[in-house]
Amino acid sequence: MKERLQKLIAQAGIASRRGAEQLMIDGEVSVNGAVVSELGTKADPETDHIKVRGKLINSALSGREKVYLLLNKPKGYLSSAADPEGRKLVSDLVKGFGRLHPVGRLDFNTEGLLILTNDGEFTNAVATSKKIPKVYSVKVKGLPTPVAIRKLARGVVLEDGYRTAPAEIETLPPTDKNGWYEVTLYEGHNQQIRKMFDSIRHSVVKLKRIRIGDVADDNLPVGAYRKLTEKEVRSLSSNPARTKPGARPSGRRPARP
Repeated sequence: MKERLQKLIAQAGIASRRGAEQLMIDGEVSVNGAVVSELGTKADPETDHIKVRGKLINSALSGREKVYLLLNKPKGYLSSAADPEGRKLVSDLVKGFGRLHPVGRLDFNTEGLLILTNDGEFTNAVATSKKIPKVYSVKVKGLPTPVAIRKLARGVVLEDGYRTAPAEIETLPPTDKNGWYEVTLYEGHNQQIRKMFDSIRHSVVKLKRIRIGDVADDNLPVGAYRKLTEKEVRSLSSNPARTKPGARPSGRRPARP
């Protein structure tokens, strides 16, 4: 049966649908020897030879087991499937599951929970959802005023011109020199939390993602990973409604990193 090429590429675990579209635009996809760049083009993996970057992907589309891993990403790793600069990748931390890609991104110097999978459809659903909350523990330089924090929660225009959507920001007990916050976002602009706090002149000192939707794991060591449970996969795939501010699956606050 013929299906859109970007869907097939996503199912093969090569990239998300958006990533697959970019591969097509870049001329990296061919069907039966002919380069295909027109989005929406269909092919049948049973009868057509489909190649991405010169490699046949048909075998990846037949009987491929779907893998969903939860990684506690350390600082100093890139959330990407490849890097021309040769930096360390999150995929270097996971062995024995074939080719996986991250669902969304965590900045190079940000740590915390990151999902890796070979399921492009799942990646597209989770990464583009505006209903799945991503929760972060944030340590900042200095002690922002309550007025400044309310400003961030309402939404601000960042230096790059992006206007942030309203966020949920809970103030945690500070130290003498640093503020601590739990920030919940429903969007994923590049380095958003760092840029938000930069806009009120309190730079982020430490940033860690502690929850994705209903998925959390306070006991997963940094650099370690585990498989998502079927219940966790379903909870993310079903595109759940927004979680009420302050709600936590475990019923207790995660320890500060």
